[in-house]
Amino acid sequence: MWGHGVCQGAAPVTGGRLAHIVEGESDELGGVPVMQATHFFLGANSGRGFQSLFDRFCVPEDHHDLLVLKGGPGVGKSTMMRRIGAAMEERGEEVEYLYCSGDPASLDGVHIPRIRTAVVDGTAPHVVEPQYPAAVDRYVNLGQFYDIAAAKAARGEIVARSRSVSAAYQRAYHALGAARQMDDSAAALVLEGLDAGRLLRRTDGIIGREIRGKGAGGPDRLRFLGSLTCRGPVWRFDTAAALCPRIYQLQDTYGLAAPMLERLHAAARSRGYAAVVCPDPEHMDRVQHLLLPELELAFVTSREGMAFDGPAYRRVRLDAMVSQAHLKRCKARLRFTRRVADALREEGLEALREAKAAHDALEAVYRPHVDFAGVDEVVSQELERMERYL
Repeated sequence: MWGHGVCQGAAPVTGGRLAHIVEGESDELGGVPVMQATHFFLGANSGRGFQSLFDRFCVPEDHHDLLVLKGGPGVGKSTMMRRIGAAMEERGEEVEYLYCSGDPASLDGVHIPRIRTAVVDGTAPHVVEPQYPAAVDRYVNLGQFYDIAAAKAARGEIVARSRSVSAAYQRAYHALGAARQMDDSAAALVLEGLDAGRLLRRTDGIIGREIRGKGAGGPDRLRFLGSLTCRGPVWRFDTAAALCPRIYQLQDTYGLAAPMLERLHAAARSRGYAAVVCPDPEHMDRVQHLLLPELELAFVTSREGMAFDGPAYRRVRLDAMVSQAHLKRCKARLRFTRRVADALREEGLEALREAKAAHDALEAVYRPHVDFAGVDEVVSQELERMERYL
């Protein structure tokens, strides 16, 4: 069977808060703890290939200083972002860490919201280019610290290992695409037996009970709450719990939650509540998880491979809104599609592992030829600049 999601680096949930996420002092208005670190993804692996939210995050008008890191494997981009994030946390700043779907131990970005400053990896597959150079966004070229002569001497190995990385990702996306087709077939079959009226009534009941009052306004944020990675499915439900102590767990085996989440999101927007909207990597036009921090309220989809196992404020069994007679008639077909989809997804996961191994080998070729003292100097310079923004 397809495994449960992994909450990467998460500690057990206690009282709606997490031990490994540091809380700041209560604010003067409402006594609500300010969370100093949150964890999301801007990219995700899917049956449609690599899905990116970088274009929605790297809007230069939303930033005072947007650093776009350039430089290839092994040059220290993720390490630089991690050091900046840790330094800002030490200074009491809220920090948003944005993880790499290829390797969730690495970072694709770090964001310090209060000073409207972010650092992102601007290399493929999430290429970012400055639109207002120096005035808002700018390059930081870590590639200058390669020993070019040494890299050219290793050209043959670098080319071969780079091609191995690309080939492994292609195999992964082909397998995940086939798995997605099986999942979509099962979802369409189950949808025929859905009691849509019952789903609507349940949704409106939640809206009437939970989404009241008036929010402070402001834009929504788009983030992935997780992704399928070389380590399996990684879902940051710890961040959902940290931002939103009251969590509705939507138990949803067949992908029925999107209409409910979209209606909940529309109701929140109509009352001025800004949301963290987490799209489904397989269907980017659908909402998969919805966080409403101002209400301390979240709605998370939970199923095999994306299982929320923390304490839930409420549980909504969406599967129960499907005719049991219909499910019984479709049981054999659903079991078959599930078995095939699981096998295909496991094949995709194995290819992601191969891509990670090939990328590690590529980094190992480059790493001895990097001037890390020079990289450290750049990190120090950028931290000094950021401290002036505080």
